[in-house]
Amino acid sequence: MSEEFYLDIDNKIATRESFGKALAALNNDNIVVLDADLASSTKTDLFREKHPERFIENGIAESDMIGTAAGLATSGKIPVAATFASFAAGRAYDQIRCSIAYPNLNVKIVGTHAGITVGEDGASHQMLEDLSLMRSLPNMVVLSPSDDLETKALVKHMVDYNGPVYLRLSRKKTAGIYKDIEKKELPSFNIGLSVQIGDGKDVCIFATGDTVEEAIIARSLLMNHGIDARVVDMYSIKPIDREEIVRCAKDCKLLVSVEDHNVIGGLGSAICEVLCDEYPKKLIRMGIEDKFGKSGRAEDLMKLYKIDSGAIAQIIAEIV
Repeated sequence: MSEEFYLDIDNKIATRESFGKALAALNNDNIVVLDADLASSTKTDLFREKHPERFIENGIAESDMIGTAAGLATSGKIPVAATFASFAAGRAYDQIRCSIAYPNLNVKIVGTHAGITVGEDGASHQMLEDLSLMRSLPNMVVLSPSDDLETKALVKHMVDYNGPVYLRLSRKKTAGIYKDIEKKELPSFNIGLSVQIGDGKDVCIFATGDTVEEAIIARSLLMNHGIDARVVDMYSIKPIDREEIVRCAKDCKLLVSVEDHNVIGGLGSAICEVLCDEYPKKLIRMGIEDKFGKSGRAEDLMKLYKIDSGAIAQIIAEIV
């Protein structure tokens, strides 16, 4: 992507909202949406309003919802099962593993309200292990978009892809990233790729989901200190953009990853696996340091767990 980027901070939108709008707009009669008594929160209510005949309310029975989705997939439908990430990847893990991943069924699982940015809901609802759980499943694609346009593009790619997909979304509203003033062509956002923002060679900040915005702000802060950084939006966790990771490792002096997820098993771990295999180099992993979350405002929690722009910039500046 061009060296020039911009954050539309005046029109922030949560990726769960973007998902709901994109899903409702898809013109595919094979799509069937399932929800677990959270339609207004997951924004699948937008699909229900438009296509009530293809919406199934399962109630608070996430495991049953996944089993129903598996049955629909065997009948040629494209089921999209949505609920909070803590319930989708946590409570229904066994059903996802045995009924969807193992038979490699065409089911789309959407986990909203992921990470500590759920905020006041507290540790029980702050899912910090879903990337680890989902990417370790054979056949499973794992996606984690950062803004409105990227989410909408990935929803379409997710539905077009033939196989199981886990889409991770947040509650926190994030700034628009991929809005080009000159209306240049947007990135393709294809599964297995990433987007580089800036060409800095002092440090590369790999980020995903709602930490991409924080990484971009941190990049600007670092520039004020004479540190030239680039940001790589790793929206595809699995398959991951191995070529981009290796290229950045060769280009940049310092590598950093930032995620609203446990540092064990998430984005940082996935990048380390690539580096270990192809180009050994140290990676500074920033995320939730093997802890549970706490109840509080999303912005305060990001500062507490040091995944906000200020912490990113400070840690990098100290190392450089």
